[in-house]
Amino acid sequence: MSTPGSPRHLARALAAVFVAGPWQLDALVDRGGKLLGRRGRWLRPLVRRMLAAHGSGGRPPARRVAAFLLADGGLGRACGGEKPPSLAGGLWLPPVMNPAPGPPSTWTVPPILTPGELAERLGLTPAELDWFADRRLREPRLPDGPLRHYRYRWQAKRLGSARLVESPKPRLKAVQRRLLHELFDLIPPHDAAHGFRAGRSVRTFVAPHVGQHVVIKMDLRDFFPTITDARVTALLLTAGYPEAVARLLSGLCTNSVPAEVWDDPASPARGSEGWRLRRLYQQPHLPQGAPTSPALANLCAFRVDRRLSGLARAAGAHYTRYADDLVFSGGPEFARSVARFPIHVAAIALEEGFTVQTRKTRIMRRSVRQRVAGVVVNDRPNIARAEYDALKALLFNCVRHGPGGQDRIGHADFRAHLAGRIAYVSALHPSRGQRLSALFERIVW
Repeated sequence: MSTPGSPRHLARALAAVFVAGPWQLDALVDRGGKLLGRRGRWLRPLVRRMLAAHGSGGRPPARRVAAFLLADGGLGRACGGEKPPSLAGGLWLPPVMNPAPGPPSTWTVPPILTPGELAERLGLTPAELDWFADRRLREPRLPDGPLRHYRYRWQAKRLGSARLVESPKPRLKAVQRRLLHELFDLIPPHDAAHGFRAGRSVRTFVAPHVGQHVVIKMDLRDFFPTITDARVTALLLTAGYPEAVARLLSGLCTNSVPAEVWDDPASPARGSEGWRLRRLYQQPHLPQGAPTSPALANLCAFRVDRRLSGLARAAGAHYTRYADDLVFSGGPEFARSVARFPIHVAAIALEEGFTVQTRKTRIMRRSVRQRVAGVVVNDRPNIARAEYDALKALLFNCVRHGPGGQDRIGHADFRAHLAGRIAYVSALHPSRGQRLSALFERIVW
């Protein structure tokens, strides 16, 4: 506990005042001086050091500011001087939207100033908002049943691994959908991001890489669980939301997985890799299965997208990202530096809190099939010939023998499944799509 007038008490009070308004030198000094009743000569240098440590682009959380003020020593020296600072009866500042300078100031996100306003906007009581946001991390401690907010399911992956799908239950999912459409969709991701965006698709993702001398495909490991609630909170603080609101919004969109989920025989819970995944999923993170997670992942990856785009430009290359897939491509100039390029990509990703799966890195020159996200890009976007032939044969058999005996997997709607596959081919290669559509029209359902 901190006593009134102690450095810890003053640090907490100053931190609360600092993060309640514009994150700029003069404004910070002014608020600090009003809180203390006077501006000591030590205050402005202290604020300068704080801005240098945390940057002037956006507000950090109050607890990080308080920790800095205590660790810096300037406040402690002032408290030990002849005229130690003290609170001048307190300073109440009404919460305001305070976006970071630059592009965030143009985002048209709805202003939400208090937890009460957030609850009202979402049609929840304050108690329900606290329950769904789960800032006390009750989810990992609750028994399996109706009190949990998520359902958990292991989904097999290639190469024998598995991914954890965390599906929010209906009420929380409805809240997340509202936040997606009314808030997160209003914040623009980096232009290099092509996944989960209106007007973008696999076709736009691969288009810059068609007909290039060399294509590099890389993969980010554990993309969604790597993005923690701290990153989501930082994004919302950058958008201008008061810290109390930002933390609740982050809590509504993140989750911490109960330990017992790893007891499922389908989980990859063996050895050191299993232990690493347990620790990763037990911290609050973006759940793969929530409607808000793809958009938030794109937004939280803005810095790594910006840096990788700059790296690609400097090397004479193109860069796009679709979820956790990173693709770079270029001509002869890029081909000359391609051997060391993945090392620089991995270093930037690591600095931004992500990890590249180096075993999945592929360097593909024109002499081999250049395949990205299942699309061959050597000369034009196209699916592999074997996949096209297999789909064409399936449609021909449906025409000749009827569709009933061709659905060997047991799709819920086999007709819609085939139509979707044909639409995908048509988007990449219209003439091939027309030939497949002609066969589809001949099927007697």
